[in-house]
Order: sequence, then C-alpha cells, then structure tokens
Amino acid sequence: MDASTQQPEQNNMTAPNGGGEREVILEARDVTVSFGDKTILENLSLDVYRGEILGFVGGSGTGKSVLLRTVLGLNKKQSGTIKLLGVDLDGANERTRMAVDMRTGVLFQHGALFSALTVLENIQVPMREYLDLPPKLMNELARLKIDLVGLPQDAGPKYPSELSGGMIKRAALARALALDPAIVFLDEPTSGLDPIGAADFDDLVKTLRDTLGLTVYMVTHDLDSLFSACDRIAVLGKKRVLVDGTIEDMLKSDEPWVKSYFRGKRARQIDLEARETA
Repeated sequence: MDASTQQPEQNNMTAPNGGGEREVILEARDVTVSFGDKTILENLSLDVYRGEILGFVGGSGTGKSVLLRTVLGLNKKQSGTIKLLGVDLDGANERTRMAVDMRTGVLFQHGALFSALTVLENIQVPMREYLDLPPKLMNELARLKIDLVGLPQDAGPKYPSELSGGMIKRAALARALALDPAIVFLDEPTSGLDPIGAADFDDLVKTLRDTLGLTVYMVTHDLDSLFSACDRIAVLGKKRVLVDGTIEDMLKSDEPWVKSYFRGKRARQIDLEARETA
C-alpha cells in the first residue's frame, strides 16, 4: 500500500479491572444511530481488547445487531467514531477499508450461507473477493478451514440444505475464518442449537481464540456461553453500554436488568451457588 493508505495500527490502552496495558482492537466512542426519528443507540462507547472473547448482551430490540452492523459499515451512524484495528473507518480510503475488511470475519445469526454454493465454495467466497489465487490453492485452503472448525471433509461438496443446524454454523464460521482474520464477529452463534451442540461450539470458539490469537465479539442471549466462553461481558440498555466486566462483575451488579438476567429465575443456579460459597 502507498503512503496515502492508512495502515491498521496498535492502540494500547489500559484494560478494565486492573488488567494493565492491552491493545484495543475495536474502539467505539459516543456512537449515535437513529432510524428516522427513532434513536437506537445514543453516545455509546465500548472497547474490545485483542485476544478476548467479549459477550455482548441486552434485551430484545435494544440495538445489539444495530451496533454490530454499524461497526461493519452496514448501518450509518449520526455521530461518534469507530476505530477497528486502529483505523478510523470514517476517514479510511477504499484501500485501507479493504485491508481492514480482510482482517475481519463475520458469522451472521443464521449462517447466511449461499444456498446455490457448496460448503467448499461458500468458504472460498472471501478468497475470490479479495485475493487472486489459483483454484487448486483455494480448494486446499478451504479444506484446511473445514478441518479447523471440526467438520468432516465430506461436508465440502454438500449444499447448505444438506447440513444440520450445527454444521451450518461451523461452515459459516469456516467462511468467517477464510482470510485468517484478527477479529471475528459472531451474531447469536449458538441460537437454534441443542445444549450439547451449543457447548461444543463454545469450546470450538475458545480453542480457536487460543490457537489462532483471535479476538471474538459475540452477540448472544445464551447464558451458558456468557458463563463458560466469555472473558468479559458488555450489557446494552438505555441506548448505551450499561455495564461491562467479568461474569463476577455481572453477578454483583445492582443494575436492575443485569440483576434480573444473571440472577433471575433462569440463571445458572449451580454456578451462582458455587460462587457464593467460594
């Protein structure tokens, strides 16, 4: 890239809870998003640190997916700044934005696989969009991604309609990992999965984070994922981030919605009792 292209850079800031200096990979400051006369997000600020799994949670309709789509450039914001990989996306030129896009992977809620393409071809979509690779190499790379997410190789020539819900999620994750991103955005990754499949997916996400050094931004309603997979949780409400911190911070919070969600009737009572007696 030439000198006019802004390179993704490091941004070291102090992490919460005494974590010392950690690199901020996603920084949102005073973000406001409205549709018509309805404001969904107002002066929202959030940091996501390199190498963490952040769980982003909130009530239905609070704007979790709106923020995700705004970060990805799919929604327009009215004010505020968003920096991804150190790049202010508003001021980025096309080449810089493309460089950031290539380091970003996304798994949409229902997988969003192309029904007319095989699993192998779906995984190759980002490669075809951003890279100029020979077909043989793309096939080899796609097969590696299939292995990486725990799918059998015979899933490669199958179409999405031939896959189970869990396999669709893994195939979509393989596509999100096609370009070896620095950060992946997961939108309700365990929705529709049975408890065993959801737990296996959480384990997969943690393993990939540990082995590949990924940063994971996970929008979820799944309490099990929040307890078992996430290093930190951010709660959206009243058009902003109400509170963020560890699961222990959530359990101690007096914020009414947070208290109801994490200590309510459907909370994980075994975990709560273990923490209270520890």
